[in-house]
Amino acid sequence: MNHELSFMALIVNADPIVQTVMAILVVSSVTCWAITVEKLVRFTSLRRAARNFEAAVKADALLSNPKAGEGVQAAILSAAARERKDGIDAGESRYEFRVRLEMVMRQAMAQQLRQVEPGLPFLATVGSAAPFIGLFGTVWGIMNSFTAIAGSHDTSLAVVAPGIAEALFATALGLVAAIPAVVLYNKFSTDLGRLAQRFNVAINEAARQFSRTSAAHPRAMAEAGQ
Repeated sequence: MNHELSFMALIVNADPIVQTVMAILVVSSVTCWAITVEKLVRFTSLRRAARNFEAAVKADALLSNPKAGEGVQAAILSAAARERKDGIDAGESRYEFRVRLEMVMRQAMAQQLRQVEPGLPFLATVGSAAPFIGLFGTVWGIMNSFTAIAGSHDTSLAVVAPGIAEALFATALGLVAAIPAVVLYNKFSTDLGRLAQRFNVAINEAARQFSRTSAAHPRAMAEAGQ
């Protein structure tokens, strides 16, 4: 038996089951970091969109350029523009019209933010499952160590160490995959909630500005003329 205890030797000489566990954990960890890079880019873009939307609302610039922006802002303003085109219905107060505007704008925002969610469940799954997958590899490695002791009738460290080492290495891989996944999932979930809150606050003010200048629905105007 090869008793070398370098990392590569642990992987190469490990039991096939333990090797499979290690491979699953390594692939999961790499996938988590790939998701992380993609989410960092997406959240950077969303923060910029939130800042631009808040600035436009604060400057009262949406009325002069209601189709400005891109991404989330464009989707929100497009939904508002469609609703404003219909105008205020007969018997509907401006407050009720404002509430209707807020609703369609929030729906557009939620639809855009949902596009950021894919990948987050994978982070949560790895964060919760990876330690147990590593623990399975640990148990299997220790079982191999006891089997080696029983087969050689030798309890020296040279016989026990390789199995224990690969068992602990599987545990370490499980923690290396799980800890960043949990931290990143919590971070991205929190960031998503904060962005939604920022957009909601800006949407409230944008709806107020739009409702203030919206005209009555053509049908309502015709009925009023009669």
